Amino acid sequence: MSPKVSNELAKHRLEQAKENFEEAEILYKANKFKGANNRAYYCIFHSIKAVLALEPIDFKRHKDVIGYFNKNYVNTEIFPKDIGKRIVKSSKVREDSDYDDEYSVDSEKTMIQIETAKELIELVEKYLNDKK
Repeated sequence: MSPKVSNELAKHRLEQAKENFEEAEILYKANKFKGANNRAYYCIFHSIKAVLALEPIDFKRHKDVIGYFNKNYVNTEIFPKDIGKRIVKSSKVREDSDYDDEYSVDSEKTMIQIETAKELIELVEKYLNDKK
C-alpha cells in the first residue's frame, strides 16, 4: 500500500472514530448506557486502527489489534501507558455490556469509557498529524 493510501485510510478510520464518539455522547445523554459503551469502544478501536493503517498492518480479531497496539505503541511509550490499560478495560466493559445479560451499566462506568475515547482520539490525531 502506498503512503498516500495509508494516510487516507488512517484519516478515514479517524473520522469513523469521531463519528462513533458523537454517537456515544448522544446515547449517553439519552441514558442509553449499553449503546454508549459500545460506541465509545468502537471509537477507541477505530482510533487504534487509524494508527495501524500507517504501517500498514491489520488483524481480524479485536484482541489482536489491541494487543499489537499496546505492545508496539504503548509499551514503547509512543502513547502513554495509562491509555493502554484503559483500552484493555474498555474492551472488557464493551464485551460485558454487549453480551452479559446481568452486567450492570451505569452513568459513571460509561463516562469513563467516553473520556477514554475522547483522550485517545486527541492522542491519535496528534500522532497522525506529526507523521505527515
